[in-house]
Amino acid sequence: MAAALSPAQRAVLLVAILASFVTSLDGSVTNVALPAIARDLGGGLTTQQWTVDAYLVTLSALMLLAGSLADSYGRVRIMRWGLVGFGIASVAVGAAANPEMLIAARALQGAAGAFLLPSSLALITSRIQGPAQGRAIGIWTAASTAAMIAGPILGGLFTDYLSWRWVFLINVVPIGATLWLLRSVGPEPRVQGQALPDAAASPAGVPTPRPDAAASPVGAPTPRRERGGSRIDWLGGALIALALGLGTFGIIEAERLGWGSPPIAGSLAAAVVLLLLFLWRQARVSAPVLPLGLFTVRTFWVGNVATLLIYAALSLQGFVVGVYLQDPNGPGLGATGAGLVSLPMTILMIVLSSRMGALAGKYGPRLFMGVGPLLLGAGCLLLLAVGSPFNYWTQVLPGVIVMGLGLSVMVAPLTAAILGSIGAERAGIASAVNNAVSRVAGLVAVALISTLVGGTLDLAGFSTALVVCAALFAAGGVVSLLGISNAEVKAGAGE
Repeated sequence: MAAALSPAQRAVLLVAILASFVTSLDGSVTNVALPAIARDLGGGLTTQQWTVDAYLVTLSALMLLAGSLADSYGRVRIMRWGLVGFGIASVAVGAAANPEMLIAARALQGAAGAFLLPSSLALITSRIQGPAQGRAIGIWTAASTAAMIAGPILGGLFTDYLSWRWVFLINVVPIGATLWLLRSVGPEPRVQGQALPDAAASPAGVPTPRPDAAASPVGAPTPRRERGGSRIDWLGGALIALALGLGTFGIIEAERLGWGSPPIAGSLAAAVVLLLLFLWRQARVSAPVLPLGLFTVRTFWVGNVATLLIYAALSLQGFVVGVYLQDPNGPGLGATGAGLVSLPMTILMIVLSSRMGALAGKYGPRLFMGVGPLLLGAGCLLLLAVGSPFNYWTQVLPGVIVMGLGLSVMVAPLTAAILGSIGAERAGIASAVNNAVSRVAGLVAVALISTLVGGTLDLAGFSTALVVCAALFAAGGVVSLLGISNAEVKAGAGE
């Protein structure tokens, strides 16, 4: 039986959910607003790509570094900084007068969001112990996923009935609520004279258990480590940020400038060099932002490869569906109509996810992680029926239902496999790595859209993108079936 959460634990969990909800929602709510943004500010498909990817570049690049900062300076403090920064950036996005201002503000949003996701999970792992921790992490993950799926509906409503600017300005409400609730969580007091654990002995971003942890009341503030002894890999964080930024620039602008042009070839080459330097440094620095030792666990690295493939497909599919269904020369739906396309997926996720998670816990995640992506791929192929004249009920709904079933089968078992293979004591860093992988996957997929569709997202480009999505989903399913070990997950979970 799952462990019940105490009132104090529920308060901590609510704060963590709200903090991560803001970033997850903002990442998905944007897609259906993209055509309105392009009409208002100009820039076409390139502006739409950068609106998504400017956010994902900084979010992906800084997430692991932010996890280290949360461990060193306190989760509550880092979360508060992130919330304030995200609120300021959201207002700047809503007030943007041109594409350049919008893209810069979106990059700032992503940077602030990076301080929220790892801090929210670290808050759970540091203040909720024992069997209740696994339950709390599961609820947190489900809430983040639900935000990603429900986002297009909310984005469509705001875009059609208010303005695309309100898609971003509305963030102020949950941010204000979270800042108010943070007062009940309380700060993490510093313990004077406390020795720091050896950074090389515990992964960055993971709270080290203390001798009196069992005696501390659950939900109460945990002592914070002395700031002076913390070691943070600032150089590693800078290397991966520059690598992702230059790589994204090269991929997005290649359609316009040409793959062989000096700016594109130079930025892509520099991105590869910086990425290699980042990996080289992570293997040698005492407190890496990306602990490469985690990838010696087969199920962990296989699960992250599957995540890369699956979430690249999810991001690509979400982008092209949200944009193409609003094409006045195609289906011509409004933003709300395009957003409501995902409603059956949301309903299926709510109804089935917990049940699928329980079955995966009983039988192991491998089969679910294999079947789920294959269903998602089949759903994408069913969407190839979209054409003229457009009919939602026959051309879109069947594919969306099959995709909803696939997503429901896959999401909870994927989380269980990633965290279970590593063990509860390193769940924080394991989840942070997996979150970063999923964001990088979306970043690369959206950056490649112009190349995939030839610069124009018409019906032919839409169909091409769906075929690519189906292939990525299928690859993710096959990788999972061949590489995930149910025995390894049970061993990591201590069963």
